[in-house]
Amino acid sequence: MSVKAYVTDLDGTLLRPDQTLSAYTAEVAARLQHSGAVFTYATARGYLSSSRVTGRIAWKHPIILYNGALIYDGAAHKVVDGYWLDASVTNDIIAAGRKHGITPLLFTLNELDREAVLHEPIRRPGERAFRQSRGDDPRFKELSELICPADHRTLSITYIGLPEELQPLSEEVRAQWGDSVHCHFMKDYYIENHYFLEFSHSSANKREGLKLWAKHMDIDVRDITVFGDQLNDLGLFEAGGKKVAVSNAHPDIIARADYITAGNGEDGVAQYLERELARLTRVIRKDEPG
Repeated sequence: MSVKAYVTDLDGTLLRPDQTLSAYTAEVAARLQHSGAVFTYATARGYLSSSRVTGRIAWKHPIILYNGALIYDGAAHKVVDGYWLDASVTNDIIAAGRKHGITPLLFTLNELDREAVLHEPIRRPGERAFRQSRGDDPRFKELSELICPADHRTLSITYIGLPEELQPLSEEVRAQWGDSVHCHFMKDYYIENHYFLEFSHSSANKREGLKLWAKHMDIDVRDITVFGDQLNDLGLFEAGGKKVAVSNAHPDIIARADYITAGNGEDGVAQYLERELARLTRVIRKDEPG
């Protein structure tokens, strides 16, 4: 029997609306992994941020971070693979943002393969709210002038603001770089009326990230069940096998789902996985010698 794998989004999907994991979800995850199934997550977050909100679960396998830009082994604390945006393009996009009066949070891997978030003094409301939500996160480093260091690898150039602030920059970058730069524009879950505008390597999306993860895991993508709720999860649905949406998902995700489970506020992913555990247990018992 081939190894079954389950890959879930975090915010809006596995996490509850208050950015926490329930004891029930953690217990189901532990039993699922004990059964021999592979369970991991794919998120826009980095490792430090995601591990703080998923610490109830002992993740055994590599995870997909920064919307597919980074495959990271949290158990071994090492980079497995990833897609990095060229430093010169990074600095050109930062310069383009300056023309519109905004600067980003620059998410990188430094020369030691450690996460860094480089930024200029934070003054705008959305950026302040995001920074405050990360507490004493050691990744953040303030610079007088933001430039991508030559020995850093860019994971994401992230702008936070109102849609009318971000749309002109989005249009300029798309016009200049086209498909050579991945652009993602979405409403933030937790900061009222604010949006995220993210630029990254052209393959730094959850579709290509899932394929890269599956290659390293030696798992057929058709054997992966994926869970999602937002438009940045469309890539999971395009590349994965069975597609499961939580009931609070975006209509475009709902339309592409093979199955709709309960919402993230009701631990919908864990409910689905518990039913899968019962099915897997029946299959294992059937395969046991008489």
